[in-house]
Amino acid sequence: MEQRTRVYICCSPHKRTGATTTARLLTEYLLFNGRGFAGFDTDPHEPDYGARFPQAVTIVDAAKVEGQVAMFDRLLVHDETPKIVDVWHRSYSRFIETMGQIGFMDEARRAMVQPIVLFHADATSASLAASHALAAQWPELGMVVVTNKGAAPLGPDASDILAQFPSSRRFAIGALDASSRACFDAPDFSLSRFLQAPPPDMSIVTRTGLRAWVAPIFTQFQTFELQMSMQAAQFL
Repeated sequence: MEQRTRVYICCSPHKRTGATTTARLLTEYLLFNGRGFAGFDTDPHEPDYGARFPQAVTIVDAAKVEGQVAMFDRLLVHDETPKIVDVWHRSYSRFIETMGQIGFMDEARRAMVQPIVLFHADATSASLAASHALAAQWPELGMVVVTNKGAAPLGPDASDILAQFPSSRRFAIGALDASSRACFDAPDFSLSRFLQAPPPDMSIVTRTGLRAWVAPIFTQFQTFELQMSMQAAQFL
């Protein structure tokens, strides 16, 4: 069986929905499991994702042709290396527009590349409309709806809100307590290194909080990968 190369597009048309956090978590999941990746950060002004993984993440300006070429050409390479794109909310419209202009989905299918949009939901009608616009434009596009309780909580009507989105696939990112969040947000913090060997001076409360938070997230990523592999299998 020839495995398709997956391209994870972490995005939202709105700020503070957790797209960069998901890009980081996916990256740390791959690193923790000893796997390589190639990343792209489309925020050329304050590239948090790119700054944390400078050896493997390319910072691009999606508003410029040079940036578009550098990113999309690389995304269409079938090398079985997962690609992760952190789409800055200000780059969202241009990114989606460029996908359509270059026929990205058709090229991806020919190149054995599998784009997967990790759409970060919030409670606004604009978020819901944007997700439906994507599904209408590319019915074959794999979409996972991501909720981040620490960034964009949906509130008590979360189930009803999520039921309106055009995909039943979900990733749920829980909220972190204050001390664990401060640790996770530190510029030099590596989650994969922490899981392998926690710093000896770290509070046991923070250590426990981080482990409890990340365990179900990594389990969701693993389950999703297994499901995708089973769907791609020619014979079961």
